Amino acid sequence: MISLGVIDLMIAAVLVILLALLTEWMKVRLGSQILIAAIRTAVQLLLIGLVLKVLFENAGALWVALLAFFMLSVASYEVMARQQRRFTGWWGYGVGTLSMFLSSFVVTLFALSIILGNDPWYSPQYSIPLLGMLLGNTMNGISLSMDRLTQTAWEQRRVIEARLMLGHDHKEAIGELRQNAIRSGMIPIINAMATAGVVSLPGMMTGQILAGAPPVEAVKYQILIMFLIAAGTGLGTLVAVAIGSRRLFDERERLRLDHLQPTR
Repeated sequence: MISLGVIDLMIAAVLVILLALLTEWMKVRLGSQILIAAIRTAVQLLLIGLVLKVLFENAGALWVALLAFFMLSVASYEVMARQQRRFTGWWGYGVGTLSMFLSSFVVTLFALSIILGNDPWYSPQYSIPLLGMLLGNTMNGISLSMDRLTQTAWEQRRVIEARLMLGHDHKEAIGELRQNAIRSGMIPIINAMATAGVVSLPGMMTGQILAGAPPVEAVKYQILIMFLIAAGTGLGTLVAVAIGSRRLFDERERLRLDHLQPTR
């Protein structure tokens, strides 16, 4: 494997800096966000690299669980922060947390114990990267679906209330919005699966090939990962939309948009 040095990474960073400057020149005003995201990427990945080094040397179930729940808490916050309108109170954070726990964690445990069958099943070499990929993609799906659901409900509140007045229950009144929200959350992973190997070479497969793994073996792992990500993203999106759409109504099936607030 070709070893990368600091100079190599700095050269790649120049491209990101040029992109930030270009957005400022075009008045898009994304330069600071791009640079902050790039700095966060470098710092966070370096830190997780050090953490994983220690974790691999001291592979205990407790430490793996602590890191997994830390990853879940950060992902849940990002789900809440990316929505134009989020639920008030702990619901704003809880919907993403519960949805990702019931999807990413369940799918990861299934893969580790049933498909991979590693001993021990919680080995950080497999559990942390797998959970990270599932959480990252599930987070994107839930973020998109919840943002679409809450924002559309706010914009079409008069239409929803009219349907309720005509005798529709809350599921019928918001049925089309739920379908569109689920579709929004699922589109990225569907596109990724439909174009894998034709338009794009997924990151895990590329990384394994660059590290010297046989291409066919790398492909088999990538197929497994894509299927797991699709299942995790789909389950997480369905759970989040189900919880979120019910939260938009009270026990008397009245639309309650006072449960939403703009994200600052």
